[in-house]
Amino acid sequence: MKKEKAKRKIGQLKKEINRHNRLYYVENKPEISDAEYDRLYKELESLEKEYPEFITADSPTQKVGGEVIEGFEVVTHLSPMLSMDNTYSHEELREFDKRVKKFLKEDNIDYTVELKIDGVSVALLYRNGKFVRGATRGDGIRGDDISNNVKTIKSVPMDFSFKMHKKNPDVAEVRGEAYMTKKVFEEINKEKKKMKGPLFANPRNACAGSLKLLDSRITAKRSLEMWIWGIGYYENIDFESHHEVLKCLKESGFKVNPNHKLCGSIEEVMEYCDSWQDKKENLDYEIDGMVIKVNNLNWQKKLGQTSKSPRWMIAYKFPAEKVLTKLLDVSMQVGRTGIVTPVAVMKPVRISGTTVSRATLHNFDEINRLDARIGDYIYVEKSGEIIPKVVRVAKEKRARNTRAIKAPSDCPSCGSPLTRDPEEVAIRCDNAACPEQLKRNLFHFVSKSAMDIEGMGEAVINMLVDKKMLKDFSSIYGLKFEELKKLERFADKSASNLIEAIEKSKSNELHNLIFGLGIRHVGTRAAWILASEFCSIDKIKEAKIEDFMMINEIGPVMAESIHNFFKTPKNIEIIEKLKQKGINTFKIKELKEGRLFSGKTIVLTGTLEGFSREKIENLIRSLGGNASRSISKNTDFLLCGKEPGSKLDKAKELGVKIIDEKEFKKMIGK
Repeated sequence: MKKEKAKRKIGQLKKEINRHNRLYYVENKPEISDAEYDRLYKELESLEKEYPEFITADSPTQKVGGEVIEGFEVVTHLSPMLSMDNTYSHEELREFDKRVKKFLKEDNIDYTVELKIDGVSVALLYRNGKFVRGATRGDGIRGDDISNNVKTIKSVPMDFSFKMHKKNPDVAEVRGEAYMTKKVFEEINKEKKKMKGPLFANPRNACAGSLKLLDSRITAKRSLEMWIWGIGYYENIDFESHHEVLKCLKESGFKVNPNHKLCGSIEEVMEYCDSWQDKKENLDYEIDGMVIKVNNLNWQKKLGQTSKSPRWMIAYKFPAEKVLTKLLDVSMQVGRTGIVTPVAVMKPVRISGTTVSRATLHNFDEINRLDARIGDYIYVEKSGEIIPKVVRVAKEKRARNTRAIKAPSDCPSCGSPLTRDPEEVAIRCDNAACPEQLKRNLFHFVSKSAMDIEGMGEAVINMLVDKKMLKDFSSIYGLKFEELKKLERFADKSASNLIEAIEKSKSNELHNLIFGLGIRHVGTRAAWILASEFCSIDKIKEAKIEDFMMINEIGPVMAESIHNFFKTPKNIEIIEKLKQKGINTFKIKELKEGRLFSGKTIVLTGTLEGFSREKIENLIRSLGGNASRSISKNTDFLLCGKEPGSKLDKAKELGVKIIDEKEFKKMIGK
């Protein structure tokens, strides 16, 4: 491959992998299987090895993966929580065994084999046997402090004593996997369906969403569980093997999964892995493979780790379930960014416990690679047991009357000509007024992390766009009560509530607006960073690419995307319209002279009437304060809402100043 072509290919792979990382770790909406992800990753790794001059700091190969989620205090793990390399065959497991033996110069290696729980990794920090905090894996170095939510998991002890040792470690970071049982998952989705809310895709998504909730009372109702699988860091105590660690943790009151085995050879490891291929369906929780660890802890230390994963541990993923069905048609789906995705319309079939009739074909390059035709029999699998995907055509069953699948030249929604970037496989509709794009963009704009307009769900948006009452973001703020109450889905009360929610959204923080605009590659965290750095939409609009690239966490791809967005006349026109409608385009930075809460630590307890927890914490930070989740003698004051928790008693005990919402509003001049 020529250098220039390799550089372009590396750029494409980085974009694609970073996007899938975000979908998996931040948005919990994976689109591809683990095997497909690994194929992309290995392709990038191989190219970077051949052309090291093109390796950049923002490459997925240079970091663990995942991001810290906005809204929680960030904490640093005592030792990195690295991800695992994956294998999909016995041959790859044998290769792993060979590498370990060669590195250690040992012929006989014991391995501990455990179930790979399909959940969310959590680190539990204890000091002298007392629970200090719980944190997500995050980017592997830093995670989100989710202590309040972890405390709702009944199996997590708040204190413990190591039964196998006479003393507790001074410090121990115990690690495990939070998960939701299949039964609880079904009950939650049943309730969501009854309330006509969006359903969770699977138990892992439900668990991840529950741990991100800012109200731990709701998390408590989700009945999360946790299996403990090891200790990442400990002081003043010794262990010889991982098997001993598991035994000690179990005897000390931690919930350790009983389905683990000490194996004396890689053949025994493979036999145990295979035994769970069918048995996994009988479990009340999801697993997606097995985890194999070198048992001897001294050997683990010798083997060490790469920047991404330990050399002494590997995951064996179960093959995805594949089923045969008939391809009846191909429909075209227009996404929020204008990408047109071909979707297979199939004869309904059961896969991994659910009935599916549609599956993604990703793009037309993939259709050509598969040589798929309408009328073919196709094999379908669920990527990561989540997203149905066409993986193979049964060409031996092909009939004479099959039809070729042609890429459209015009947008199936608005009829505009479709374009294709030479560096992308996707075809795209560039018409900002495209109805299907408009619907998806509007739904993003009103979502909770953006402008948070309650009552404007997908069905309402579809109806308003179809009736030509919504043409862009600004037209939301032109809706009238009299017009709404005449529509099919509205009565006086619902119309009034929606108008009130629209009006309320005008005073949202700047980062909500930035995220709502739907700038490519800009998520909630990047939106927060932009708002903090520039403090107004106008200053972002005036900035150059170099200004964005000087900001930590904003790379060249994102910088170019932001710059291009604010240089597009149509986007500037919409922003000006939003300004005219009275939308806040500034960061609430100085409501009084200077930074009102500079150097002060503020803790919230209970529910406030005028602010969500996320909004109040963002406001405190914007005024220079530290919005803490735990109260101590260093807390400057406690902001007390309705139905306060134990923090109120603790504040009284410590003599911390207590203020109510009315007094807080007076302080900020609101």
